[in-house]
Amino acid sequence: MARPATPIALTEDDRAALTSWVRASTSEQRLVLRARIILAAAEGQATQDIAAALGQRPATVSKWRLRFSQGGIGALQDEPRSGRPARYGEQDELRVLQLLDQDPPPGYAEWNGRLLADALGDVSPDYVWEVLRSYGISLQQSHSWCVSTDPEFAAKAADITGLYLDPPENAIVLCVDEKPHIQALERAQGYLRLPNGRAITGFSHEYKRHGTTTLFAALEVATGLVSSGHYKRRRRREFLDFMNEIVRSYPAGTELHVVLDNLNTHKPKHDRWLARHRNVHFHYTPTHASWLNQIEIWFSILARQALKRRSFTSPRELRQAISRFVEVYNLDAAPFEWKKAVVRQVHLANSYADLRK
Repeated sequence: MARPATPIALTEDDRAALTSWVRASTSEQRLVLRARIILAAAEGQATQDIAAALGQRPATVSKWRLRFSQGGIGALQDEPRSGRPARYGEQDELRVLQLLDQDPPPGYAEWNGRLLADALGDVSPDYVWEVLRSYGISLQQSHSWCVSTDPEFAAKAADITGLYLDPPENAIVLCVDEKPHIQALERAQGYLRLPNGRAITGFSHEYKRHGTTTLFAALEVATGLVSSGHYKRRRRREFLDFMNEIVRSYPAGTELHVVLDNLNTHKPKHDRWLARHRNVHFHYTPTHASWLNQIEIWFSILARQALKRRSFTSPRELRQAISRFVEVYNLDAAPFEWKKAVVRQVHLANSYADLRK
């Protein structure tokens, strides 16, 4: 005598959910089949009849009737599977990272996934790339740094940061530097028609050199206003000429605090110019720490917004473009918001093991 079929009773919510599975075009077909089995069973159809109508084995129909009666709609989903056992372990991951600290094979300048896999011998390149991605390591991306070894780093950094955050009363703080050898490059620009009919705009990689120019610039920290001067060279003579222009632009006797880097043209052993300008005080950034000078931020803005992808047929045209940019920049100039109250000297640790912490 055959065992009686498992009875199925549906709530309104169950019936609505199963019906939506059947009707939705995006439903997985295995879920549609299971929904059809349960809906037919709820109408009182026999297991044999349901199997015949749906082209399935009676055992399949019985399985899903039983699963639904025990666990509801959630039981119609596939049970979690253990999956394939892990092929690699934590030790393999560490071996990949440690190998990056070693030199690549002879003849190669840098590691890649295939070289790392070949050197380890028992891991695949795909696994190597998986490990590198998990730690955010890009073998093609290069980083550069310039670490200050100045023994007076702390004192100099504190001096300059203090000028930014708490400037002397009734004094002007200026950040001064030069951008030398800006090239006047003439590039072919305009539109290029591709074979498929699409038009793109840009410039040719070929260019013609028309000489260089040197830009001196001074940023007033409190207002963000920029003063500039154009010169052919960047000797001490040009620097002092620019500083004379800056001093003359302020009322006589105005106290000026000037942030500068350690270029030799900025700091001779016996400075007669400073002796004649008692109201001007030079503050030097630590060695290899020009990022403390805010004028470097403005130079970056100039390069991106006024010089990048531009074409110039002469240094004069280049200087005119820079001067126009200074004029329009000063119309909406605003001071940079300096937030670093504490500046620390960087000490690099070249170890991928630190990535695991």
